[in-house]
Amino acid sequence: MDAASKATSQQGLALGGAFLFEEVGSARILTPETFTEEQRLFFKTALQFSREQVLPLSERIEAKDNALLRQLLRQAGELGLLSVDIPEAYGGTGLDKTTSLLLAEAMSLNGSWSVTFGAHTGIGTLPIVWFGNAEQKAKYLPKLATGEWVAAYALTEQGSGSDALGAKTKAVLSPDGKHWILNGSKLYITNAAFADVFVVFAKVDGDKFTGFIVEKDTPGLTVGPEEHKMGIRGSSTCPLYFEDARVPVENQLGEVGKGHKIAFNILNYGRLKLGAGVLGGMKLQLQNALRFTQERKQFNAPIVQFPLSREKLARMAALVYAVESMTYRTAGLVDARLGQGDKDAPDYEARLLEAVEEYAIESSIMKVHGSESFGHLVDDAVQLHGGAGYIEEYPVERSYRDARINRIFEGTNEINRMLITGMLLKRAVRGDLPLFAMAGNVAEELSRGERPRARVQDALAPQEVAAEAAKHLALHGLRVAAETFGPELEQHQEVLAALSDVVMDAFALDSMVTRTRQAATSGALDPVRVAMTQLYALDAIPRAYDRTRRALCATLKGGALDQELERLGTLDVFTPYDPAALRETVVAALESAGGYPLGAV
Repeated sequence: MDAASKATSQQGLALGGAFLFEEVGSARILTPETFTEEQRLFFKTALQFSREQVLPLSERIEAKDNALLRQLLRQAGELGLLSVDIPEAYGGTGLDKTTSLLLAEAMSLNGSWSVTFGAHTGIGTLPIVWFGNAEQKAKYLPKLATGEWVAAYALTEQGSGSDALGAKTKAVLSPDGKHWILNGSKLYITNAAFADVFVVFAKVDGDKFTGFIVEKDTPGLTVGPEEHKMGIRGSSTCPLYFEDARVPVENQLGEVGKGHKIAFNILNYGRLKLGAGVLGGMKLQLQNALRFTQERKQFNAPIVQFPLSREKLARMAALVYAVESMTYRTAGLVDARLGQGDKDAPDYEARLLEAVEEYAIESSIMKVHGSESFGHLVDDAVQLHGGAGYIEEYPVERSYRDARINRIFEGTNEINRMLITGMLLKRAVRGDLPLFAMAGNVAEELSRGERPRARVQDALAPQEVAAEAAKHLALHGLRVAAETFGPELEQHQEVLAALSDVVMDAFALDSMVTRTRQAATSGALDPVRVAMTQLYALDAIPRAYDRTRRALCATLKGGALDQELERLGTLDVFTPYDPAALRETVVAALESAGGYPLGAV
């Protein structure tokens, strides 16, 4: 058995992080081109709802019209858009996770609505779906599925954000044993002003981190005033205060002291959904920027005709293609793992949790890459609008502010960068992933001056080589760092963060090349997909080398560093290209489609 084969389970399913050890295109991946008709129908319904019911009311939403948000949730519930992740036995539809992510994409055309919808259907409802007992599910889920009740999630405190287990809110059992008495506070709680149900975390007796279901009329619970935020202004964000709040013992969620399982699994799934949750906004702002540049004239010509404007539009499209390819590839991995059993079986939620946890690496990648790609895209969109991009009349102004929060919630991007490489190394130490064996192979190849070769000789062969080179860079950098620092590596955050960026670019390039080849018609590659992949690679390749060099410079000194830097030259893969030709191929497709060429918003 070679090292790469150890990256698959006994059932033939790819393990989390396996992309780093397998050749590009060695296995088929889920892509938007392979969605089922049912998945497309749900997406179409949700997208129509966003276009017709949400976007026209953006100004009212921005003005903190909480009654309107609640009304929209109820309307979404009537269409079945709140119940995809809820089992049929409790009023839901219990559909696949790809459909769930498609709804997240469709609902992301307006940032405040996206956060409201996501907090209710995701972090607010899923803890009860996954960890609630039969009585709790029967009581709460049917009402959450229809939007009759609204859910919220209360984890963050003044002194505990990314360090969730540092919470100070305390729970003690009442003398009669009928209630948990909660004291403490929570910050930045989405939907708080109008939520009916809160999933709250507190420490039983001050040390056992535990989940609770707390209803809005609980004695001792007070919802504080609305926060006034830089972005997502229309969403409700309030603090919660617990002063001897009496929560019935039957509202304890899961086991005492096991609240971390709830919190961390919910965060993993939320990170995956964030990849989809930025796609709708990215596509919409690309479409708006294109339209603006076609209408706005300078020097007697529409600014869309200027090469630097077209360069930005092409780059924006390439970022959408990258995020879209990675997001639905990962959704397909989760669904493939779940597809081996009956979704109505009693252990379905347990298997779902295992699947989500298995792909926690990919989920953190989606969180970081998706949020930062959206930030880059909307920044270019503002630039293309010029002074108008600063005016509230134009939607891009609000989108620019709204996009910023994505790099903070669901665990900051700094935390998630640590998780990406940290989880890879932990799984390697456990023997679950062949990281050190593969890294040893890479070291031998570098010593012989060998570089990766393309398995397929086509227009994307250089990008296939680039993806493999990025994997080699990540593996080599991780091996050198692990050997140098040992158990203290986790303290060297600059090393782990730099190599996480390399891992992310490797996943993006691998996904884009694989998707483009899978979409070939009669063996012919689509030139637009090829161009978007090549454009992404032009930025990703030098970035991967830069980050690896940075990691090595923070790891080694003197002659050892010089030797490693010299060896990296073997992986310096540059292929001459015509930037104008690539740009024009993509922008011509944008102009023809009126926006992102592979899927309208």
